[in-house]
Amino acid sequence: MLEIRHISAGYGEGDVVKGVSFTVRPNEALCIMGPNGCGKTTLLKAVAGLLPYRGEVFMNGKPLNELGSKAIAKKVALLSQISGVYFSYTVEETVMMGRYAHMKDGVWGRPSKEDKETVERCLTAVNLIDERDKEISHLSGGQLQRVFLARTLVQEPEVILLDEPTNHLDLKYQLELVDYLQVWRRQEGKSVIGVLHDINLAMRLCDRALIMLDGQAYAYGDAASVITAETLKHVYQTDVADYMLKSLKRWETING
Repeated sequence: MLEIRHISAGYGEGDVVKGVSFTVRPNEALCIMGPNGCGKTTLLKAVAGLLPYRGEVFMNGKPLNELGSKAIAKKVALLSQISGVYFSYTVEETVMMGRYAHMKDGVWGRPSKEDKETVERCLTAVNLIDERDKEISHLSGGQLQRVFLARTLVQEPEVILLDEPTNHLDLKYQLELVDYLQVWRRQEGKSVIGVLHDINLAMRLCDRALIMLDGQAYAYGDAASVITAETLKHVYQTDVADYMLKSLKRWETING
């Protein structure tokens, strides 16, 4: 179980995230929603240990910041938006890098049979097994995002943090990614925390929701009780539900 208590964090000019608390249990998916600039990505980076923060982060009752980097990598993995590639390893080599926390000599160690089997399983899961020998500099944006998802999965973390993971993905792969994460966390007893702008995808993924506004938790709880027309209208300053219903009517016309 991941427990966040009163986290505040920023980038040196005041706090972007202000006293946010939440809990994520095994088998649970939490979506963090809110308008641009509300602190969603900053919160994820703080939880992942990539930003200094005030407050407490506990994993299974133990302070996360008291663990070493390898131990944390076995507990929490962050999948961020992919903006570019600055090296040219193969798909398989790139995914194998995610096993560093499990290797005796880290990323430069020799992969074990288990490491190789785990990489193959994860490449198959993201439908890239046939691309294993291709250099990642030659991949499309959607393929690249799936490579980095596989690299996240091979860490075998207890919690995956997702920062807009469906960017660059075609609709087919957006749905497959969300559905795969649902199967993964339920079968493995793991947890998912996702920052998603697409409200439909967020509702497809999450059991619980944290809606942020101005760096604070505006609403938090079961998705069905938190994601309401009134809350969305206030947070996004537009009638989201009305837009969705009008879109549905257009699709009903298209569908005959």
